[in-house]
Amino acid sequence: MSEEHSALTVSLSQLKLASKKLGLDSGMHKMLSQPKRTISVSIDIRMDNGCVNVFNGVRVQHWDARGPFKGGIRFYPNITLDEVTALAMLMTWKCAIADIPFGGAKGGICVDSKKLSTHELERLTRRYVSLIFEYLGPQRDIPAPDMYTDAQTMAWIMDTYSQLKGYRIPESATGKPVEIGGSWGRTEATGRGVIHCVKQASENNGLKLKGSSVAIQGFGNVGYHAAVAAQEIGCKVVAVSDSSGGIYCKDGLNPEAVLAHKEKTKSVQKFKDCKDITNEELLELECDVLIPAALENQITGKNADKIRAKMVAEAANGPTTPEADKILYEKDICLIPDILANSGGVTVSYFEWVQNLTREQWPLKTVNQKLEAKMTKAFNDVESIVVKEESDMRTGALMLGVGRVSNAIKVLGLWP
Repeated sequence: MSEEHSALTVSLSQLKLASKKLGLDSGMHKMLSQPKRTISVSIDIRMDNGCVNVFNGVRVQHWDARGPFKGGIRFYPNITLDEVTALAMLMTWKCAIADIPFGGAKGGICVDSKKLSTHELERLTRRYVSLIFEYLGPQRDIPAPDMYTDAQTMAWIMDTYSQLKGYRIPESATGKPVEIGGSWGRTEATGRGVIHCVKQASENNGLKLKGSSVAIQGFGNVGYHAAVAAQEIGCKVVAVSDSSGGIYCKDGLNPEAVLAHKEKTKSVQKFKDCKDITNEELLELECDVLIPAALENQITGKNADKIRAKMVAEAANGPTTPEADKILYEKDICLIPDILANSGGVTVSYFEWVQNLTREQWPLKTVNQKLEAKMTKAFNDVESIVVKEESDMRTGALMLGVGRVSNAIKVLGLWP
């Protein structure tokens, strides 16, 4: 990845732009540009073969002026401190835009989780939690799933924290299985949230969604649930893809059938009555809504001019480079930025935390209604700034998020 497109460089340039637009003083800008705390640990575990191995772990806590730190933990072999720092910063803005009482954090362990057994992953997770234990907790820092971690990982995290405290604390992690305090609707929340934003953008701009065509790059958890939610509101999903490539059908796909095919063959390609395409071709399809739900830096200065969608909704983190942002804006393509579009996951994580604190469990219908209300309000809050500032949506979202965090810091003051 080129330096100018590194996650931290882009995040800092976005903060700089928002700070300038908001008229923040240099002191506030310096405070927001650095995390409050970075914790690096060496995690020693005994492998199944009896040998001891050492893995590097990190937890970055950006700012907690609006509430406890919140953010995912990923298990990935190529994690860098800069990347985790950038993601923690973006989580701070994301929580503020969604207007939920959390600050941003992110964490991870440098490991290829596919090469570890379930027992090794459990020992690794529990050891990691024990090393950062004093910085976690339902009023300090609440982990959630991320890349290559899931509900089972969160169960281990919650149980380890609870064992060390001496009593069960379900609100110490979110994204857990429903059986031990997880929330209904959490698994599909990010994908559904993206479509709530698409729906609101269409209503605000007078676009007809029923029968409109949707192309989704990435058919993991988020991409799949976005496809299902899009179909629910009358859209036609014409293309999806995974790491091996994509498929296109102008008459529309059935997401459930494609998922069953992928689980059987390990790829979405070669699906009945569909044309195989590349991930690059999917991005350039003529469609109404394009949803990048895979990796960062997919829409760049090289291919942005070839994007033919009327709307781009960023389900992935950072799928569009700064150069591409400008090109899409000049082409009058509505771009819903990641810090708004994919905030459904952390929003339902907040609902889970609230349910755990009160020892309640809301029905799925209640969770989905509350999610739609939150996403719709967040979209309209950003849109009002966009109209006032005559800016693109990413700038409007950053101004809203950074503005709310800086205002909280100002009100709190600096102690001592």
